[in-house]
Amino acid sequence: MEIPDQMQIIVASKRGDVDNLSLETCPVPLPQPGEVLIRVESASVNFSDVKRRRGDLYPFATIFPFTPGGEVAGHIAALGDGVDGLVVGAPVFALVGGDGKNGYAQYAKAYAPQVAPIPPGISFDVASAIMVAGTTALLVLKQSARLQAGESVLIPAASGAVGQYAIQIAKALGAGTVIAATSGAEKAAQAKKLGADAVINYNTPGWVDEVKRITNHRGADIVLDSAGGLLTGQSLSALASFGRMVIFGSASGRSGYLSEAAFDAFAYEPAPNQSIVCFNIGGWFMGRPEAAGAAVGELTGMQLSGKVAAPTITTMPLSAAAEAHRLLESRRTIGKLILKPWLT
Repeated sequence: MEIPDQMQIIVASKRGDVDNLSLETCPVPLPQPGEVLIRVESASVNFSDVKRRRGDLYPFATIFPFTPGGEVAGHIAALGDGVDGLVVGAPVFALVGGDGKNGYAQYAKAYAPQVAPIPPGISFDVASAIMVAGTTALLVLKQSARLQAGESVLIPAASGAVGQYAIQIAKALGAGTVIAATSGAEKAAQAKKLGADAVINYNTPGWVDEVKRITNHRGADIVLDSAGGLLTGQSLSALASFGRMVIFGSASGRSGYLSEAAFDAFAYEPAPNQSIVCFNIGGWFMGRPEAAGAAVGELTGMQLSGKVAAPTITTMPLSAAAEAHRLLESRRTIGKLILKPWLT
């Protein structure tokens, strides 16, 4: 595969506002031993990109200037020394990173163990949503929450990519009542279409009481929380005795995954014997790569079999990265935003 000398890339010059993102030109990086160079066809936009750009507390240090984007799909352009089992030209999806240059680019590097072939029937856009959003939903429900058949699940932010996956995966794993928490009629309709048994508006006062009503005053057995801040404490109040709440983000921008509201738990009248688990998908791929890889394969199989559909996908050119971040921060999106580096 012919590789140009230069490529287009998005760079955050410093932490802070979205206006710090700019489209620049730089040399195409060369893969080092154990690395794979990918010609990026689809770059997923995740809220972790927003957090790192803003300088929010994050499990991994962000050194500026910085290119966001941890998840891509594309063709293998070149292989570093020592990489076996992959071939140039093959379609793959991957977690990427290196030298501060990540996925919002025409070319990106990945460590070989974090690269997987895209099976026939999966598009680049769909593939670029699997490793972070889809695998997060599967691992959170199956491993962190240890969902059992018949248990109820509360999924706030249900209109996002993780939420859309989580609704379907929960049902596929045998959940009883799946409650989607979202805002707006369009988002509610989408959640119902994906299989949610009930939909509530988390912007409405008393939404926790509605969860209790739906669950016969028990609360949900499992609660997923990606917002942090005040919503974490409210979600804890919606959790049943012996329930498990998994915190996998802090979109509100409050420092840390466990906010002050969560630690002040008794202000929210928790039930006895509840558990809180914190989850980070990058930690799984680094600390438990075999389990994470198996989850990717399992989810891909669920999509190919029709058990789980891909999230709603909206594509934008690479040059629109700043607008993509604005949309994500405003919570006006449904599903997954994908940047297309070769789209003009």
